[in-house]
Amino acid sequence: MIAAKENLPIFTPEEYFAWEEKQLEKHELIDGRVYLLGQVDAMTGGSVNHSRIAVRLTTIFDRHVDPSGCITGNSDLRINLLGTNDYTYPDVSVTCDDRDQTTTQYIRYPCLIVEVLSPSTEAYDRGGKFRRYRQNPALIDYLLVSSTSVAIDLYHKNDGGDWLILNYKAGDMIALKSINLSFPIEQIYRGLNLTEMLPVD
Repeated sequence: MIAAKENLPIFTPEEYFAWEEKQLEKHELIDGRVYLLGQVDAMTGGSVNHSRIAVRLTTIFDRHVDPSGCITGNSDLRINLLGTNDYTYPDVSVTCDDRDQTTTQYIRYPCLIVEVLSPSTEAYDRGGKFRRYRQNPALIDYLLVSSTSVAIDLYHKNDGGDWLILNYKAGDMIALKSINLSFPIEQIYRGLNLTEMLPVD
């Protein structure tokens, strides 16, 4: 997450929506300040993988939940962090809450959020962003997906309200209780170039 220009004012949500419509890039709103979404580090070659992984997950989820009336969102769908005036753009989200059927610019009650990791965003996605997301009682699964290796971390909230972390690798089945879906991890990574590019000295 990169801070936008220092001279920008503190925004209300309404001012933020109007301002962002005129921007070329997406911004998150945190504590009244706008932040440019973190960009995938070009040195990793991860931008193509990032996009393909996000598209695959969006497609898998949408096909599974659409008949039930749930909504699957891609990186263009904002989430309003419940109880705040903060707004973020996860890579993929799913909500099955009726209260999200009537909103037009954001959702508030996702049961599943996915962030595809990149070097420029991983620390924030695992730390500050997750701390904000998990304040929402509707959230059950938070999926962090590597774009450089076959590796997925699932933060799952159990029936007791405790967050457990499950680490998935090649050959594993991903199990998402939030939407009652299981699928092989290879379904996400098939055909991707996972060779990590090293910086040139």
